[in-house]
Amino acid sequence: MKKFYLVMVALIVASMVLTACGGSAAAPSGGDTAASAFKVGQVTDLGGIDDKSFNATAYAGVERAVKDLGVQGKYLESTQQSDYGKNIQQLLGEKTDLIITVGFLLGVDTATAAKANPDTKFAIVDYSYPDCFGDAKEGQTCGSASEMPNVLGLTFATDQAGFLAGYAAAASTKTGKVATFGGINIPTVNIFMKGFQAGVKYYNAQKGANVEVLGWDTAKDDGSFTGNFDSLDDGRSFAESFVQEGADIVMPVAGPVGLGSAAYCKETGACMIVGVDTDWTVSASEYTDVILTSVMKKMDNAVYDAIKAAKDGSFKGGSYVGTLANGGVDIAAVKGASSDLNAELDAIRKGIIDGSIAAQ
Repeated sequence: MKKFYLVMVALIVASMVLTACGGSAAAPSGGDTAASAFKVGQVTDLGGIDDKSFNATAYAGVERAVKDLGVQGKYLESTQQSDYGKNIQQLLGEKTDLIITVGFLLGVDTATAAKANPDTKFAIVDYSYPDCFGDAKEGQTCGSASEMPNVLGLTFATDQAGFLAGYAAAASTKTGKVATFGGINIPTVNIFMKGFQAGVKYYNAQKGANVEVLGWDTAKDDGSFTGNFDSLDDGRSFAESFVQEGADIVMPVAGPVGLGSAAYCKETGACMIVGVDTDWTVSASEYTDVILTSVMKKMDNAVYDAIKAAKDGSFKGGSYVGTLANGGVDIAAVKGASSDLNAELDAIRKGIIDGSIAAQ
């Protein structure tokens, strides 16, 4: 009896360990068998699969492919940067057909693995190749000096949607000050902030206004950053600090950190939030009352299309860029927007698409 008990305990512990390391979405019944199914694996960035932001949105594309295309899908969560390479290697060891990595910080590890495994297909969200310029060292500070035929970069012109959000924020502020901050000052973060500031400046020029942006200065290529993508406390404190400086609208570009900002705004009623990556009235619906709008990247669509292409044999390396023109980016409905503001946003959207308005 004692031996049986020990065996059961061991099995339970093993199950808990496996659950903590990752999750999976199996092909629907009636589809491919486990042995023959096309395997898709996602490696998350540090925000985790439940970040209500870009990791979760990317995996929604995997889940849709599981349902519609009969593939097998799973994810491996990264809790520190050293996990990136390990998780990619685990998926390679499992003979995964398409490996999807999520985020700028996985750029070097993804390229290194792709070069060593040319028969495996990769897609990376928020990154593209070549990424080696100047004094960057291939395999160390950058991934690849050229495009790779087995890697598709999924990038998004979030400055375009950020511009619309900045204009909407400038039109909606009651204090004349709006703010933005990021997790880390990397291109896929500050591109939101550049567009946001440009949108505010455009509003000022069109309306003869003087709305101020706190937290980012494109001319200096610098601003306010928490240094992480997971601390809700940092999100609260940054939002509180901006409110104390007079801002009443805040756009956090920091994954789950931004939920801390949303919680502060909801509890105090002192500010509104511009969400990022996905529509926060859906992904973080508990904060709907304080969400002005959201800058959306349609990452789920891009990931789904990459899986479909990899499975049907039409996959090609290179880059995909989501824009306002192809529906890859946009903003969610603006809370309280007048018909005039919506018409102005529509005109700006058309102007960005036809090139008459620059998003930065």
